[in-house]
Formats: sequence, C-alpha cells, structure tokens
Amino acid sequence: MKAWYLPAEKATDKTILLANGYKSVRDHYGAFGWLFHDLGYNVLMPDYRAGAQSPGKYIGFGWLDRLDNKAWIEKIVTKNPHSLIAMFGISMGAAATMMVSGENLPNNVKCFIEDCGYDTVWNELTHKAKSDYHLPPFPLIYLLSFWSKLFAGYDWKEASAVNQLRKNKKPFLFIHGDQDTFVPPEMVYRNYEATQGPKEIYIAKGGRHVRSYEIDKEKYRAVVECFLNKYF
Repeated sequence: MKAWYLPAEKATDKTILLANGYKSVRDHYGAFGWLFHDLGYNVLMPDYRAGAQSPGKYIGFGWLDRLDNKAWIEKIVTKNPHSLIAMFGISMGAAATMMVSGENLPNNVKCFIEDCGYDTVWNELTHKAKSDYHLPPFPLIYLLSFWSKLFAGYDWKEASAVNQLRKNKKPFLFIHGDQDTFVPPEMVYRNYEATQGPKEIYIAKGGRHVRSYEIDKEKYRAVVECFLNKYF
C-alpha cells in the first residue's frame, strides 16, 4: 500500500495517522495533513486499499481498512519504538478510525479524532439508498450486503463503528456538521454514546459533510489542538 509522509519541521516522536474518505485522495484533503503539520506533528496519510495509488479489488468502507490502519500503526512503531500516535479520519476514514479503536492496539496509540463518520455501513448505505434513490432496504441493501460478504469478506451489519467503540477506552474527539445530509448528524451521537473512554464532541454549526473545517478553520483548529494537548 502507498502513503504520503510529511515529517514535522522540528523532530518529534508524535505522529498523526490520517485516514481519507471515500474516493478522496491526499491532493483533495491535504489541508487536514497541513493542519496537523502546522501543529508540529509528523503526518502519515495512506491511500486506502483500492483507492488512489494503493492496490486492492474491493473498497473496505472502513471495516477492511481498520486492519490496514492497524498495520500502519505497527509500521510506525517498528520505525520508532518511542512513537506516540493519534489517529484522525474523515468520513469513511472516520469510520475506519472508530473501527480500529476497538482492536488490540499498542500503548503507543494515545487518542482518536473522527470527522463525520457513520455508525454502521448498513445504516449509511441504507440512508443513501433512501435519500438519493427513494429505495427501501429490501431487497437492494440485503442483496448487496450478501455480495459484499461473498466477495469482500464482510457484510454491512458486521461493519459497525458502534460495536468497535464499545471496546475502546482511549480518548476520542467526535466532530460533525449539523447540516450534514450525507452522514446524518444523529449518527455521531450513537458513536459518542458507544465509546468507553474519555470523550468530547464538537458540532459545527452550518457544517455540511467534510466542511466543518472549511467553514470555521480557527474554531476547528482550536478544538483539535486543545484535545491533542490534553491527551497527546
């Protein structure tokens, strides 16, 4: 798999692992990488499997990516055993961030931040089928979930950020725009309730999907910086 690495200007053991959203690559969302670079951290921004320059046949919608991100974490620690790691994800990458939080991770991982991630793949794709095409879950979502299990190895109910967050005890910051129609805002509250560690939530007024940073960069930066200063 391929990734873009941006070292901090001043040497540090602290690295942000940044997970992009569906069909997004670093040249589209590089602003988030620069945000963390400006805050003084190393930034590792992988291309998710079957996306951009990374190989793969099936997009994992966060579920397969959780294992890839775990492998990236292990690679960071192998390169520098003293590494401290925070993970940040956007949209599908936010779901991947929540999903990996429930895995057995090294103590080097200190906290997580997600921006506009969905609670389960099933709920998100059911929502999109209804909002975009006025289709009920049956039979389309059931059939596609079955095909996903058959060909990609996972079904869409299994791919649950909520279930993974119930196993997480590390600090988590949840970010969501209150005008998000792609991933409904009610999903962030389900995710927030599920996690078992210290948690904070920032609801961006007027924010659409992946636009919370764009509409108020100073506020977004301040919220993220305060959280990282506390737990990272």
